Amino acid sequence: MANKAQQPPHLHLAEVTASQFLDIWKHFDSDGNGYIEGKELENFFKELEMARRGAGVDPTNPTFREKMKEFMQKFDKNKDGRIEMSELAQILPTEENFLLCFRQFVSSSAEFMAAWRRYDTDRSGYIEANELKGFLSDLLEKANRHYDEQKLQEYTQTILKMFDLNGDGKLGLSEMARLLPVQENFLLNFQGVKLTSEQFNAIFTYYDKDGNGYIDEQELDALLRDLYQKNKKEVDPTNLSGYKQSIMSLSDGGKLYRGELEIVLCREPIV
Repeated sequence: MANKAQQPPHLHLAEVTASQFLDIWKHFDSDGNGYIEGKELENFFKELEMARRGAGVDPTNPTFREKMKEFMQKFDKNKDGRIEMSELAQILPTEENFLLCFRQFVSSSAEFMAAWRRYDTDRSGYIEANELKGFLSDLLEKANRHYDEQKLQEYTQTILKMFDLNGDGKLGLSEMARLLPVQENFLLNFQGVKLTSEQFNAIFTYYDKDGNGYIDEQELDALLRDLYQKNKKEVDPTNLSGYKQSIMSLSDGGKLYRGELEIVLCREPIV
């Protein structure tokens, strides 16, 4: 049985701060792939049980396996057999739960995209540290959460540390979208169909029939259907409508310009 000095940080606390949440995440997501899975998941559940019960547990015991199964049924919302950051936020009693607070503000991917458009002020495809601070400040106000400058700075830095993996001080759209509830993160559906800049330019030019530099909602609908068929993905008309609505939230009065669409469909924004 591990002693307290060897235990992962903060699991025994009644409430964890945003930065403590990050410590826990980094401890268990040992390979840094954005999920707690496999052996990491077993270790997490074992340590969580030890912290909550104040006693050792035996992972080989059938009771342990049954409890872990029940635990995953409750918290693994997308049933992929692993825990991601938004799911961990439901498990741990996070102070002011800033991740859940985020969701109250942007509960759908369409709202998220609209918020992104508001704060990615230079249309770079990234939210930089100063833009992120404004984003979080508005989020907390809309959720009627009291905060001071120090707490706002802590939240900003914590989210940067969570998602800014290359340390350049800015966050991409798909990185920030990991804060969305799993079922609302439509960007996950495009993970397998990310395009190179050459592929994207060819597709955009094809659907921008009149060459005016933007496509409309009908053209986007055709583009998404073709993209799904070419990548042998099932096209659910209901989901497709939702994806289209979310992407059109980035548009300017119904005009979806090249720069807006590329941050959704490209591996890297084109520069």
